Amino acid sequence: MKNFPTNIKCIVIGVSAGGFDALHKLISPLPANFNLPIAIVQHRSPDNDGYLAQHLNINAAIEVKDVIDKEPICSGVVYIAPPDYHLLVERGPCFSLSRDDKVNYSRPSIDVLFNSAADIYRETCLAIILTGKNEDGASGMANIVAVGGTAIVQDPNNAEANEMPQAALNKVPSAYVLTLPEITDYLITLNKK
Repeated sequence: MKNFPTNIKCIVIGVSAGGFDALHKLISPLPANFNLPIAIVQHRSPDNDGYLAQHLNINAAIEVKDVIDKEPICSGVVYIAPPDYHLLVERGPCFSLSRDDKVNYSRPSIDVLFNSAADIYRETCLAIILTGKNEDGASGMANIVAVGGTAIVQDPNNAEANEMPQAALNKVPSAYVLTLPEITDYLITLNKK
């Protein structure tokens, strides 16, 4: 992973269709002492019961949880946007939840998370787009790159649904294109910095 940025302080991930399996493969190998916060927007139905966080928490060495409004952002925790709430990063840093209108037909919206993370973390933000069937996250990823942050897109050829990774690449052609195992390997290298 030479020439990859090592100044990362926050990781934001957007995923939709096929996300359950992709997140399992990405999060499960991370070590218990992983020292960066990870915030995830996974498109899911408003009546989802929180099973995603529970499943990942059982199968991961690091803590995985649904976000609580105004919760401080702590290193070594994977935070998941709760169903039907936008997830935002605020100064502190902490999270906030919003029931504002849907963005890209989604609540939570990946773009909402990415845009707010760009404002707070700027060049120390890493945005990752995984499998999905819409264009949510592409504009937010572009904003993160515009302020000096880093962009990684799951290789569309290896994504269960390639529309979202491809939309992100169309908007951010400079993004690194990696398979899920390569993304995990990079995250683990960040932990050693």
